Amino acid sequence: MTKPLTIIGVIGGGSCSTAEAALASRVGELIAGRGAALVCGGLGGVMEAAARGAAGNGGLTIGIMPGSRREEANPGIAIPIVTDLGHARNALIVHTAQALIAVAGEYGTLSEIAIALKLGKTVVTLGGWTDIRGVIAASSPEEAVEKAFNALV
Repeated sequence: MTKPLTIIGVIGGGSCSTAEAALASRVGELIAGRGAALVCGGLGGVMEAAARGAAGNGGLTIGIMPGSRREEANPGIAIPIVTDLGHARNALIVHTAQALIAVAGEYGTLSEIAIALKLGKTVVTLGGWTDIRGVIAASSPEEAVEKAFNALV
């Protein structure tokens, strides 16, 4: 039997700054470089940047979509999973990921962080949410990805 693919979640806002997009893109690139799949919410902002980075490095990208149309997925998503669940799809993203990396974000991101911590999953953050008990801060995409993968062993 083959070992299941490692899946790392990248969470963050549906819109983001240029600097946040650069961080997310690099995170995606590094996740793919380690042979893992990336799961995200499949839309724009941090999600699109991370998927673009992973896809550009040959990685597999999964988008758990809030709506019912796969065409809503950003261009970096290889496997769009339509749910028609709106924000409730955040729980599916968290359950699918083995560890999560948050790049900035707002209350949707906060909900994913809370669910992940409740489930005992590792959450590494870049650019915010460092004041939440249980969240691991990172100062670079490289450090964030390293900490996420170290939590899997």
